[in-house]
Amino acid sequence: MRLFVSVDLPEDLADEVARVQDRLARASGLDLTDPEQAHVTLKFLGEVNKGQLPRVKNAVRRAVTEAGVGPFEAAYEGLGVFPGLGYINVVWLGVGEGGEELTRLHEAVEREVTRLGFDAEDRDFTPHVTLARMNHAGGKEHVQEVVETREPTVGTATVEEIRLTESVLTDDGPEYETVASFPL
Repeated sequence: MRLFVSVDLPEDLADEVARVQDRLARASGLDLTDPEQAHVTLKFLGEVNKGQLPRVKNAVRRAVTEAGVGPFEAAYEGLGVFPGLGYINVVWLGVGEGGEELTRLHEAVEREVTRLGFDAEDRDFTPHVTLARMNHAGGKEHVQEVVETREPTVGTATVEEIRLTESVLTDDGPEYETVASFPL
C-alpha cells in the first residue's frame, strides 16, 4: 500500500482550486492535479506492508493526541513553487491561517512514524496544496509570471480530522482512498 497522511480540502473548494489552476493551464510541461483530490500532505509514507497498518494507525492516533490541536480554520491562499522560481518542480497553493496548526500536526506525525522506521524528512515543512507538477521548462516563464503576480484566495475551511490515505497509481493519475480518519 502506498500511503500518506493528509488534511483534505472540502469538496466545495474544488471549483476554486480549479479556477486557480486555470491560470496556469496554458503553461507547457505542466501536469495539473485533480482539484477534487486537493489536500495538504502532512507526511508521505510510501510503500507500507499491510501488516504494518495497525502500527501506523496507532502512530498517527498518538500524533494527533501529542500535537494537541483541536479543530481549526485553515485559509488556502497564495502561490509558491518548489524548489524555487529558477527551477520549478511543483506549483502549490499556500496556507495562511492554520499553517501553524498544520505544522504542529506534521511534526507530531513525523516523530511518531520515524519511531516506526520511516525516513525522516530532509527539508523543512511548508503547508501547501500541490496544484501542478512541471515535467519540462517549456512553460516556466508563464508559471513564474502567475506565481509572482497573483495572490489567489481559494477559501477557508474547518479542519476537523487528518487522514491516512492510500494512493493507487493509475494511467489517469493517482486515485486516493481514505484508510482511516483521526478526529482532532
